[in-house]
Amino acid sequence: MKKTNIGGQALIEGLLMIGPKSAATAVRKADGEIVIEKKELPPKGVFSKIPVIRGITGFVRQMIFGMKALMYSAELVEIEEEIEEPSKFDKFIERVLGNKLKDAAIYFSVFVAIILGVSLFILLPNFLADFITVTIDKTTRGGVITRNLIEGVIRLIIFLSYLALVSKMKDIKRIWQYHGAEHKTIHCYEHGEELTVENVKKYSTKHPRCGTSFLFIVMIVSIIVFSLVGWHGRLLNILLRILLIPIVAGISYELLKIGGRSERKIMKIINAPGLGLQILTTKEPDEKQIEVAIEALKNVLVEDKDADNW
Repeated sequence: MKKTNIGGQALIEGLLMIGPKSAATAVRKADGEIVIEKKELPPKGVFSKIPVIRGITGFVRQMIFGMKALMYSAELVEIEEEIEEPSKFDKFIERVLGNKLKDAAIYFSVFVAIILGVSLFILLPNFLADFITVTIDKTTRGGVITRNLIEGVIRLIIFLSYLALVSKMKDIKRIWQYHGAEHKTIHCYEHGEELTVENVKKYSTKHPRCGTSFLFIVMIVSIIVFSLVGWHGRLLNILLRILLIPIVAGISYELLKIGGRSERKIMKIINAPGLGLQILTTKEPDEKQIEVAIEALKNVLVEDKDADNW
């Protein structure tokens, strides 16, 4: 079976696919037309070859690409709402930023997303764990490991609760269907089959290189990494965790990369929880959603060997 690094992201009525040399966004409009936007990727820098570091830079790049594609898909999809008159503040911002308004909105959105993610999944679990484990001696190795394990369990509970809640939203369910279409289409390509709706339909909606699997690996790696720096006062704990987030993300990326290519039993065991979580984040797509995924994937395929797309 062919292994590839092509990956993507589900959008509003569409998909983003990122290949070795280009990225393609495919969105189905309300009239049924599939609109394709294809962009060449910038040349890879020196950091793209350095293990761990490439995961950090790739994660940020993926977020920016994803946010741009998400805003693009939102613009294409017709939303039946009354167009409101821009407020005085909106007009002021548009006048100050001009043509840079869209880019500013994208980078600000990425910044806010990172802040919210760090607060919810890193800082809040640490605060709760510190409150719960106040009677556990933090100066001993066993006490440090116990506190970090409890913090990790709390982080995992918050993560699972978040996924379960958003999965109940109707609009999110359609995004999960496009997510499933992305995985099924990539599976079909990796198995060397022609990219047709019928061929794609028979494959699984779960894939080992999924972002859901990445986030689960982050949860596990964070327990190990944070345990190595000890347990200190609340402010120092928060500072250390913020500083170590890039390292945790970089290590997690390398494990995800290995897990996506390796057929060894140990890697299948490591991948299993992440694949299980995809029950929440992927749904079976319909044929029209698969058509969109196929169009997105076809537009990033090249003849030469797949390169690392992060």
